[in-house]
Amino acid sequence: MKKYPSIFRVKKYPQSGFTLIELLVVMVIIGLLAALVVPKFFGHVDKAMQQDAQAQIELLGQALDLHRLENHKYPSTDEGLKAIASYLKKEVPKDPWGNSYVYTSPGEHGEYDLVSYGADSVEGGEDINRDIVSWK
Repeated sequence: MKKYPSIFRVKKYPQSGFTLIELLVVMVIIGLLAALVVPKFFGHVDKAMQQDAQAQIELLGQALDLHRLENHKYPSTDEGLKAIASYLKKEVPKDPWGNSYVYTSPGEHGEYDLVSYGADSVEGGEDINRDIVSWK
């Protein structure tokens, strides 16, 4: 009988791998971890959107101030934020929820009021639905 070199010999290994039950247990553990982490993550997203709206309102306020320096007055409510488009690098932004900012001049709280009504797009509200305003 011929003997082949060891590289040609077929070695018999017992089958190795994971059983279906082991895979299901791992999937359940991953699902439980995701259920704990995901709600905390979405809470931070809402807060970030509110901070983004506040930052945009402040930048729009700076553009309004530049308009006042050059034209000696703030744009009227009828002119709106379109009057400051030339002072912005891009077009007048929408708030993080996709709605237009509400601009009034003269405002009730200052020379102008600039408001985003939050996630619900309705005046008033709490938490993620609270209004983001220029005078606070």
